[in-house]
Parts: sequence; structure tokens; C-alpha cells
Amino acid sequence: MFANENSIHSLRQLFVEFKKYLELQKQYTRLEITEKLTVLLSMLILVLLVIMLAMVALFYFSFTLAFIIAPWVGSFGASFAIIGCLNIAFIALLIFFRQKWIINPMVNFIAGIFLSQNK
Repeated sequence: MFANENSIHSLRQLFVEFKKYLELQKQYTRLEITEKLTVLLSMLILVLLVIMLAMVALFYFSFTLAFIIAPWVGSFGASFAIIGCLNIAFIALLIFFRQKWIINPMVNFIAGIFLSQNK
């Protein structure tokens, strides 16, 4: 079947080209994974920073609101208790709607990063 020298040379060249192709595909996959992990980690850092700043802001706004409503309820203790109850209610809402507000957007974001077709 492969009687002449030209056929054997063509098969060797095909094998060499296939090896080069596999190496390039491996490098491309590494590059693509690196790009997607970079986007994912940068978004994670951004979200963590926003959450930390939001917690600080919530802390100060809670104190401000407690001092504003203190004259209406009669004491600082009662106003801080009301603010604490409001914070617990917000936490309960967050737990109740965690699938809709946290999990689904996170899954959509990660799936969009890793399952997107190249542009």
C-alpha cells in the first residue's frame, strides 16, 4: 500500500503537523483558562470589596437612623433594638431569596464565562 518513499514521507510529515497542532491546542486551552480565571477572580475581588464597603456604610447608616429615631421612641436602647430587628429582617429576606438574588446570578455569570463561545 505504501510502496514508495513519497507516501512514507507524507505520513511522517502529517504526524509532525498533528503533533504541532496538539501542542498549539494545549497552549490555546491554557491561555483561555487563564483568561477566564482572571475574569472570575477579578469579579470575586470586586464583589468582596463592594460587600465590605456596603457593610461599613450599613453600619454608619444604622447608627444614624438609630440616633434619628431615638427621640421618637424615647430612648437610644429602643432605637438600637429597632435597627437590630430591621437588620435581622434584611438577613431573613436575604436567606429567603438567596436562590433568586445570589445563586442564580452567580451560576449565570460563571456559566457565561466558562461556556461562552469565542468571539
